[in-house]
Amino acid sequence: MITQLHFITTYMCTHTCDHCFVCSSPAAEGTFTPGQIVQALDQAQAIGTVERIYFEGGEPFLFYPLLMEGIRQARARGFSVGVVTNGYFATSDENARLFLEPLAELGIAGLSISDDVFHYENRVDNPARRAFSAAREMGLPASVLTLDAGGSGPDTPGSPREEKTGVVTGGGIMFRGRAAGRLSRYASPRDWRQFTRCPYEDLVNPKRLHVDSFGNLQICQGISIGNIWEHPLRELLRRYSAARHPICGPLVRGGPVQLARDLDYTPPPTVADACHLCFLARKARREKYPEILSPGQVYCDD
Repeated sequence: MITQLHFITTYMCTHTCDHCFVCSSPAAEGTFTPGQIVQALDQAQAIGTVERIYFEGGEPFLFYPLLMEGIRQARARGFSVGVVTNGYFATSDENARLFLEPLAELGIAGLSISDDVFHYENRVDNPARRAFSAAREMGLPASVLTLDAGGSGPDTPGSPREEKTGVVTGGGIMFRGRAAGRLSRYASPRDWRQFTRCPYEDLVNPKRLHVDSFGNLQICQGISIGNIWEHPLRELLRRYSAARHPICGPLVRGGPVQLARDLDYTPPPTVADACHLCFLARKARREKYPEILSPGQVYCDD
């Protein structure tokens, strides 16, 4: 039962982070139009189980009027709304309040702000910290998304922790998208044959899905279960079966190891993690399932 629908509002971003698994950049294409957001929200409302809408990216604040209209439309349909941002707009405290006050008025349920060394080298004073501080001052339910790149290398998991300014949520790098190419070499090498399950996604009964402006309904970034511009969301969910899906089926049966075998992909002797093996196998065989292993943005196509 789907309870969350995440809009990849745009693949464009102010940053080109090494760890980004949707390969966002200032030049990335693929941004919703207002009409597309309305259509997707109507489809989400029609299935009757979606409770929360997220607007993320890329960087959704780059298209501020679009983001505001999307939030208004979602709230008018009774959805709770979350937004994910890197807070780039908070070049001053005044600017931070200017951008965030309308979100407070619209009553969003969550604001997640990315703040780590991949986004901002200055760990004392940066836009994300100013955005977070302003959000907390005006009562917005804000939290910080951070990756800990310290320790023995970029694969060192971050730990959730408390700061005086509020809750900071932590996590480790998942080696897919741009991280597969740029950061996997720094990870502790692991035998690829150990990854016999997908550790992150419920592929049989997913609770959340991502959708982009091209219509790709993604159960995991880069794995589509259909296109909402070609078939309504309700129909795609009714027809979806993990067992019959050529990518999800092997992942359910035996994780990335089984996927590599089913795709006739020979992995390198060692990989960084389960996501790394899965991503390598999918990227190597995209020509076999071009409509499923899409869009190219997630696979860092130029």
